[in-house]
Amino acid sequence: MLAQLQTAVGLLYPPSCMGCAQSIASHGGLCGACWRDTPFIAGLVCDGCGVPLPGGTPDEVAHCDTCLINPPSWVQGRSALVYRDMGRKLVLALKHGDRQDIAKPAAHWMARSVANILPANTLIAPIPLHWRRMMKRRFNQSALLARALSQETGHQCCLDLLKRIRHTRPLEGKNRTERYSVLHGAIRVSTGARATIKGRPILLVDDVMTSGATLSCATRACIDAGAGPIRVVTLARVAKET
Repeated sequence: MLAQLQTAVGLLYPPSCMGCAQSIASHGGLCGACWRDTPFIAGLVCDGCGVPLPGGTPDEVAHCDTCLINPPSWVQGRSALVYRDMGRKLVLALKHGDRQDIAKPAAHWMARSVANILPANTLIAPIPLHWRRMMKRRFNQSALLARALSQETGHQCCLDLLKRIRHTRPLEGKNRTERYSVLHGAIRVSTGARATIKGRPILLVDDVMTSGATLSCATRACIDAGAGPIRVVTLARVAKET
């Protein structure tokens, strides 16, 4: 019965590439051309923010210049993709194009990036949206990623661990200092979740990291509420061209 249902769904909605809609063999994948244009992060990365680094070996612990000068408040960070080419296209499609189907394969890529850094009792939590933005967008893309990542890793997920207590202006076009200033104090741990996170390791999930200001604000909220070590993961990481 299930096989017949899956066949019927496949006939009505044939598998197509997430990037260009070309027909492919299975759902939630990329065609060969789009796969080549997807900048997966592999090899040596900054242990703090996940940005790819030249040289070295994948198991080497290294940090980028930014993290050496301004160490992040979390202990480790990873990303699955560089925010360019197909990486940027997928993030924007998920965030603004109502392509919620991207969350599951994206979470699979993100799970691979954090596979070796998560303690056993890690609690997964998404970066929250303010209710005004949530009303406009209808869904939180970070929550979709967090839920799918929980399914991929087997770690517990708390979708309402954090809340935005202040509606902030868009961050596009702002420098690092301005971003941190705008977001200062905008995120808090939900009152009912404080006991849950006491001393517990947390993995914060977002769609893209630019300066790290949003994740920094969320990390500070978790630390102030008594959480254990904080790690972060994003689908994509903005990286300087080299």
